[in-house]
Amino acid sequence: MTERDFPLAGKRVFVAGHLGMVGSAITRVLRQRGCAVLTAPRPGVDLRRQEEVERWMRAERPDAVFLAAARVGGIWANHTRPAEFIYDNLAIQSAVIEGARRAGVGKLLFLGSSCIYPKLATQPIAEGELLTGPLEPTNEWYAVAKIAGIKLCQAYRRQYGCNYISLMPTNLYGPGDNFNLQSAHVIPALMHKMHKAKVSDGAEVVVWGSGAPRREFLHVDDLADAALHLMEVYSGEEQINVGTGRDLTIAELAQMIGEVTGFRGRLAYDRSKPDGTLRKCLDVTRMARLGWRAKIDLRSGLADTYRWFVGAEDALRMRAAGGR
Repeated sequence: MTERDFPLAGKRVFVAGHLGMVGSAITRVLRQRGCAVLTAPRPGVDLRRQEEVERWMRAERPDAVFLAAARVGGIWANHTRPAEFIYDNLAIQSAVIEGARRAGVGKLLFLGSSCIYPKLATQPIAEGELLTGPLEPTNEWYAVAKIAGIKLCQAYRRQYGCNYISLMPTNLYGPGDNFNLQSAHVIPALMHKMHKAKVSDGAEVVVWGSGAPRREFLHVDDLADAALHLMEVYSGEEQINVGTGRDLTIAELAQMIGEVTGFRGRLAYDRSKPDGTLRKCLDVTRMARLGWRAKIDLRSGLADTYRWFVGAEDALRMRAAGGR
Protein backbone atom coordinates (compact mmCIF):
# COMPACT_ATOMS: atom_id res chain seq x y z
CA MET A 1 0.00 0.00 0.00
CA THR A 2 1.45 3.39 -1.03
CA GLU A 3 1.95 5.74 1.91
CA ARG A 4 -0.33 8.78 1.95
CA ASP A 5 1.61 11.88 2.94
CA PHE A 6 -1.33 14.28 2.29
CA PRO A 7 -4.60 12.54 3.26
CA LEU A 8 -7.61 14.44 1.92
CA ALA A 9 -10.32 13.23 4.31
CA GLY A 10 -11.68 16.13 6.35
CA LYS A 11 -9.84 18.82 4.35
CA ARG A 12 -11.31 21.92 2.70
CA VAL A 13 -10.70 21.38 -1.02
CA PHE A 14 -11.20 23.94 -3.79
CA VAL A 15 -12.09 22.41 -7.17
CA ALA A 16 -11.44 25.03 -9.84
CA GLY A 17 -13.63 24.13 -12.82
CA HIS A 18 -16.21 22.16 -10.83
CA LEU A 19 -18.89 22.51 -13.53
CA GLY A 20 -16.79 20.83 -16.21
CA MET A 21 -16.53 17.12 -16.92
CA VAL A 22 -13.27 16.67 -15.00
CA GLY A 23 -14.06 19.04 -12.16
CA SER A 24 -17.50 17.55 -11.55
CA ALA A 25 -16.04 14.03 -11.44
CA ILE A 26 -13.37 15.11 -8.94
CA THR A 27 -16.04 16.85 -6.86
CA ARG A 28 -18.15 13.68 -6.69
CA VAL A 29 -15.23 11.57 -5.47
CA LEU A 30 -14.07 14.17 -2.94
CA ARG A 31 -17.52 14.30 -1.35
CA GLN A 32 -17.61 10.52 -1.14
CA ARG A 33 -14.35 10.65 0.80
CA GLY A 34 -15.48 13.11 3.44
CA CYS A 35 -13.97 16.34 2.10
CA ALA A 36 -15.53 19.78 2.34
CA VAL A 37 -15.65 20.83 -1.33
CA LEU A 38 -15.32 24.54 -2.12
CA THR A 39 -16.46 25.92 -5.48
CA ALA A 40 -16.07 29.47 -6.72
CA PRO A 41 -19.46 30.99 -7.62
CA ARG A 42 -20.30 31.75 -11.25
CA PRO A 43 -21.05 34.53 -11.84
CA GLY A 44 -19.07 36.15 -9.06
CA VAL A 45 -15.52 34.85 -9.45
CA ASP A 46 -13.97 34.94 -12.92
CA LEU A 47 -11.00 32.56 -12.70
CA ARG A 48 -9.17 34.63 -15.32
CA ARG A 49 -9.15 37.68 -13.01
CA GLN A 50 -6.31 37.65 -10.48
CA GLU A 51 -7.88 40.05 -7.99
CA GLU A 52 -11.23 38.19 -7.88
CA VAL A 53 -9.54 34.81 -7.40
CA GLU A 54 -7.19 36.07 -4.67
CA ARG A 55 -10.00 37.78 -2.76
CA TRP A 56 -12.14 34.63 -2.81
CA MET A 57 -9.30 32.28 -1.86
CA ARG A 58 -8.16 34.49 1.04
CA ALA A 59 -11.71 34.40 2.38
CA GLU A 60 -12.27 30.65 1.92
CA ARG A 61 -8.76 29.40 2.90
CA PRO A 62 -8.77 25.98 1.18
CA ASP A 63 -6.31 23.32 2.36
CA ALA A 64 -5.89 21.93 -1.16
CA VAL A 65 -6.69 22.88 -4.76
CA PHE A 66 -7.48 20.79 -7.84
CA LEU A 67 -6.90 23.06 -10.84
CA ALA A 68 -9.23 21.49 -13.42
CA ALA A 69 -10.57 24.72 -14.97
CA ALA A 70 -9.58 25.17 -18.61
CA ARG A 71 -10.69 26.29 -22.04
CA VAL A 72 -10.95 23.01 -23.94
CA GLY A 73 -12.12 21.79 -27.35
CA GLY A 74 -11.38 19.64 -30.36
CA ILE A 75 -9.26 20.28 -33.46
CA TRP A 76 -11.76 22.69 -35.06
CA ALA A 77 -12.15 24.79 -31.91
CA ASN A 78 -8.37 24.99 -31.45
CA HIS A 79 -7.91 25.94 -35.09
CA THR A 80 -10.51 28.71 -35.20
CA ARG A 81 -10.07 30.22 -31.68
CA PRO A 82 -6.32 30.07 -30.91
CA ALA A 83 -6.26 33.34 -28.94
CA GLU A 84 -8.99 32.15 -26.55
CA PHE A 85 -7.23 28.84 -25.99
CA ILE A 86 -3.87 30.35 -25.08
CA TYR A 87 -5.06 33.47 -23.22
CA ASP A 88 -7.85 31.93 -21.14
CA ASN A 89 -5.74 28.98 -20.02
CA LEU A 90 -2.70 31.10 -19.17
CA ALA A 91 -4.88 33.54 -17.24
CA ILE A 92 -6.75 30.85 -15.27
CA GLN A 93 -3.57 28.99 -14.35
CA SER A 94 -1.71 32.11 -13.27
CA ALA A 95 -4.58 33.47 -11.19
CA VAL A 96 -5.31 30.22 -9.36
CA ILE A 97 -1.68 29.22 -8.72
CA GLU A 98 -0.69 32.65 -7.41
CA GLY A 99 -3.94 32.88 -5.45
CA ALA A 100 -3.16 29.53 -3.83
CA ARG A 101 0.29 30.74 -2.79
CA ARG A 102 -1.06 33.93 -1.27
CA ALA A 103 -3.81 32.03 0.57
CA GLY A 104 -1.32 29.54 2.05
CA VAL A 105 -2.81 26.46 0.34
CA GLY A 106 -1.10 23.27 1.51
CA LYS A 107 -1.09 21.44 -1.83
CA LEU A 108 -2.21 22.05 -5.41
CA LEU A 109 -2.68 19.61 -8.29
CA PHE A 110 -2.58 21.03 -11.81
CA LEU A 111 -4.34 19.04 -14.55
CA GLY A 112 -2.69 19.28 -17.93
CA SER A 113 -3.05 17.30 -21.14
CA SER A 114 -1.11 14.74 -23.15
CA CYS A 115 -0.93 17.26 -26.02
CA ILE A 116 2.01 18.86 -24.18
CA TYR A 117 4.28 16.22 -25.71
CA PRO A 118 6.02 16.58 -29.10
CA LYS A 119 4.21 15.47 -32.24
CA LEU A 120 6.91 12.90 -32.97
CA ALA A 121 7.54 11.78 -29.39
CA THR A 122 8.71 8.21 -28.82
CA GLN A 123 5.71 5.93 -28.19
CA PRO A 124 4.44 5.21 -25.62
CA ILE A 125 5.23 8.71 -24.36
CA ALA A 126 7.23 8.94 -21.14
CA GLU A 127 7.31 12.06 -18.96
CA GLY A 128 10.87 12.83 -20.08
CA GLU A 129 9.68 13.54 -23.64
CA LEU A 130 8.45 17.00 -22.61
CA LEU A 131 10.09 19.81 -24.64
CA THR A 132 12.16 17.44 -26.79
CA GLY A 133 10.59 18.43 -30.12
CA PRO A 134 7.94 20.48 -31.98
CA LEU A 135 4.28 20.26 -30.91
CA GLU A 136 1.33 19.06 -32.97
CA PRO A 137 0.21 22.25 -34.85
CA THR A 138 -3.53 21.51 -34.53
CA ASN A 139 -3.51 22.16 -30.77
CA GLU A 140 -0.25 23.98 -30.06
CA TRP A 141 -1.96 27.02 -28.47
CA TYR A 142 -3.59 24.87 -25.82
CA ALA A 143 -0.43 22.78 -25.42
CA VAL A 144 1.80 25.83 -24.88
CA ALA A 145 -0.53 27.08 -22.14
CA LYS A 146 -0.51 23.68 -20.42
CA ILE A 147 3.28 23.47 -20.58
CA ALA A 148 3.39 26.91 -18.98
CA GLY A 149 1.16 25.58 -16.17
CA ILE A 150 3.59 22.73 -15.46
CA LYS A 151 6.53 25.12 -15.42
CA LEU A 152 4.64 27.56 -13.20
CA CYS A 153 4.11 24.81 -10.63
CA GLN A 154 7.78 23.85 -10.83
CA ALA A 155 8.90 27.46 -10.46
CA TYR A 156 6.70 27.98 -7.38
CA ARG A 157 8.14 24.83 -5.85
CA ARG A 158 11.70 26.06 -6.37
CA GLN A 159 11.25 29.68 -5.33
CA TYR A 160 8.52 29.49 -2.69
CA GLY A 161 8.64 25.85 -1.55
CA CYS A 162 5.02 25.26 -2.63
CA ASN A 163 3.87 21.64 -2.81
CA TYR A 164 2.39 21.96 -6.31
CA ILE A 165 2.23 18.90 -8.59
CA SER A 166 1.09 18.20 -12.16
CA LEU A 167 -0.96 15.36 -13.66
CA MET A 168 -1.06 14.79 -17.42
CA PRO A 169 -4.11 12.76 -18.49
CA THR A 170 -4.59 11.11 -21.83
CA ASN A 171 -7.73 11.83 -23.90
CA LEU A 172 -10.73 11.92 -21.55
CA TYR A 173 -14.41 11.12 -22.03
CA GLY A 174 -17.45 10.37 -19.90
CA PRO A 175 -20.61 11.85 -18.35
CA GLY A 176 -20.61 15.63 -18.47
CA ASP A 177 -18.55 15.82 -21.65
CA ASN A 178 -19.08 18.55 -24.25
CA PHE A 179 -21.31 17.19 -27.04
CA ASN A 180 -21.49 20.44 -29.05
CA LEU A 181 -20.52 19.43 -32.58
CA GLN A 182 -18.68 22.72 -33.13
CA SER A 183 -16.24 22.20 -30.27
CA ALA A 184 -16.43 18.58 -29.08
CA HIS A 185 -13.59 16.08 -28.93
CA VAL A 186 -13.73 12.90 -30.98
CA ILE A 187 -15.79 10.60 -28.69
CA PRO A 188 -18.67 13.00 -27.89
CA ALA A 189 -18.66 14.31 -31.48
CA LEU A 190 -18.97 10.83 -33.00
CA MET A 191 -21.48 9.74 -30.36
CA HIS A 192 -23.68 12.77 -31.03
CA LYS A 193 -23.48 12.31 -34.81
CA MET A 194 -24.35 8.62 -34.63
CA HIS A 195 -27.20 9.19 -32.21
CA LYS A 196 -28.70 11.83 -34.50
CA ALA A 197 -28.29 9.54 -37.51
CA LYS A 198 -29.89 6.62 -35.65
CA VAL A 199 -33.00 8.52 -34.54
CA SER A 200 -33.46 10.10 -38.00
CA ASP A 201 -32.68 6.94 -40.00
CA GLY A 202 -29.56 8.53 -41.43
CA ALA A 203 -27.51 6.27 -43.68
CA GLU A 204 -24.07 7.79 -43.12
CA VAL A 205 -21.90 9.47 -40.53
CA VAL A 206 -18.78 11.41 -41.54
CA VAL A 207 -15.62 10.88 -39.50
CA TRP A 208 -12.89 13.51 -39.69
CA GLY A 209 -9.58 12.32 -41.18
CA SER A 210 -8.46 8.94 -42.42
CA GLY A 211 -9.34 6.90 -39.33
CA ALA A 212 -5.74 5.67 -39.12
CA PRO A 213 -4.40 7.69 -36.13
CA ARG A 214 -4.16 5.79 -32.86
CA ARG A 215 -5.45 7.29 -29.62
CA GLU A 216 -5.75 6.30 -25.97
CA PHE A 217 -8.89 7.13 -23.93
CA LEU A 218 -9.55 7.32 -20.19
CA HIS A 219 -12.94 7.50 -18.49
CA VAL A 220 -13.29 10.65 -16.39
CA ASP A 221 -14.20 8.66 -13.27
CA ASP A 222 -10.86 6.86 -13.53
CA LEU A 223 -9.15 10.22 -13.95
CA ALA A 224 -10.85 11.59 -10.80
CA ASP A 225 -9.74 8.55 -8.81
CA ALA A 226 -6.18 8.96 -10.12
CA ALA A 227 -6.12 12.67 -9.27
CA LEU A 228 -7.08 12.05 -5.64
CA HIS A 229 -4.57 9.22 -5.39
CA LEU A 230 -1.77 11.41 -6.77
CA MET A 231 -2.68 14.30 -4.47
CA GLU A 232 -2.34 12.00 -1.46
CA VAL A 233 0.83 10.08 -2.36
CA TYR A 234 3.00 12.20 -4.72
CA SER A 235 5.00 15.35 -4.05
CA GLY A 236 7.54 15.40 -6.88
CA GLU A 237 8.37 18.12 -9.41
CA GLU A 238 7.98 16.19 -12.67
CA GLN A 239 4.52 15.79 -14.22
CA ILE A 240 2.94 12.33 -13.97
CA ASN A 241 1.14 10.64 -16.89
CA VAL A 242 -2.29 9.12 -16.29
CA GLY A 243 -3.96 6.83 -18.79
CA THR A 244 -4.67 3.23 -19.64
CA GLY A 245 -1.48 2.53 -21.58
CA ARG A 246 -3.61 1.05 -24.42
CA ASP A 247 -4.65 2.69 -27.69
CA LEU A 248 -6.72 1.95 -30.79
CA THR A 249 -7.30 3.53 -34.20
CA ILE A 250 -9.97 6.18 -34.73
CA ALA A 251 -11.62 3.76 -37.17
CA GLU A 252 -11.80 1.09 -34.45
CA LEU A 253 -13.15 3.67 -32.01
CA ALA A 254 -15.83 4.77 -34.50
CA GLN A 255 -16.88 1.17 -35.03
CA MET A 256 -17.17 0.64 -31.26
CA ILE A 257 -19.23 3.82 -30.81
CA GLY A 258 -21.51 2.64 -33.61
CA GLU A 259 -22.08 -0.63 -31.77
CA VAL A 260 -22.74 1.17 -28.47
CA THR A 261 -25.18 3.69 -29.97
CA GLY A 262 -26.91 1.21 -32.27
CA PHE A 263 -26.01 3.14 -35.43
CA ARG A 264 -26.21 0.71 -38.39
CA GLY A 265 -25.24 3.03 -41.23
CA ARG A 266 -22.01 3.65 -43.10
CA LEU A 267 -18.92 5.43 -41.79
CA ALA A 268 -17.39 7.82 -44.33
CA TYR A 269 -13.90 9.21 -43.72
CA ASP A 270 -13.27 12.83 -44.75
CA ARG A 271 -9.57 12.79 -45.64
CA SER A 272 -9.57 16.53 -46.31
CA LYS A 273 -9.71 17.05 -42.53
CA PRO A 274 -6.51 16.85 -40.44
CA ASP A 275 -5.57 13.64 -38.66
CA GLY A 276 -3.37 15.30 -36.05
CA THR A 277 -0.62 13.24 -34.45
CA LEU A 278 -0.50 9.73 -35.93
CA ARG A 279 -0.15 8.04 -32.55
CA LYS A 280 -0.50 9.26 -28.96
CA CYS A 281 -0.29 6.74 -26.14
CA LEU A 282 1.12 7.47 -22.70
CA ASP A 283 3.70 5.50 -20.78
CA VAL A 284 1.94 5.07 -17.41
CA THR A 285 4.72 3.14 -15.69
CA ARG A 286 5.35 5.80 -13.05
CA MET A 287 1.68 6.01 -12.06
CA ALA A 288 1.56 2.23 -11.75
CA ARG A 289 4.57 2.37 -9.43
CA LEU A 290 2.65 4.87 -7.32
CA GLY A 291 -0.05 2.23 -6.86
CA TRP A 292 -2.73 3.22 -9.39
CA ARG A 293 -4.13 1.67 -12.59
CA ALA A 294 -7.23 2.43 -14.68
CA LYS A 295 -10.24 0.20 -13.97
CA ILE A 296 -12.93 1.09 -16.58
CA ASP A 297 -12.61 -0.63 -19.97
CA LEU A 298 -13.40 1.46 -23.06
CA ARG A 299 -16.55 -0.34 -24.21
CA SER A 300 -18.15 -0.16 -20.75
CA GLY A 301 -17.11 3.48 -20.43
CA LEU A 302 -18.62 4.36 -23.82
CA ALA A 303 -21.89 2.65 -22.89
CA ASP A 304 -21.97 4.63 -19.61
CA THR A 305 -21.31 7.87 -21.49
CA TYR A 306 -24.01 7.16 -24.07
CA ARG A 307 -26.59 6.48 -21.35
CA TRP A 308 -25.71 9.83 -19.78
CA PHE A 309 -25.94 11.64 -23.12
CA VAL A 310 -29.35 10.18 -23.98
CA GLY A 311 -30.62 11.08 -20.52
CA ALA A 312 -29.32 14.63 -20.87
CA GLU A 313 -30.96 14.95 -24.30
CA ASP A 314 -34.29 13.73 -22.91
CA ALA A 315 -34.07 16.17 -19.98
CA LEU A 316 -33.42 19.10 -22.34
CA ARG A 317 -36.42 18.18 -24.51
CA MET A 318 -38.66 17.92 -21.44
CA ARG A 319 -37.53 21.33 -20.18
CA ALA A 320 -38.09 22.84 -23.62
CA ALA A 321 -41.59 21.35 -23.80
CA GLY A 322 -42.39 22.67 -20.33
CA GLY A 323 -41.17 26.12 -21.34
CA ARG A 324 -43.70 26.26 -24.16
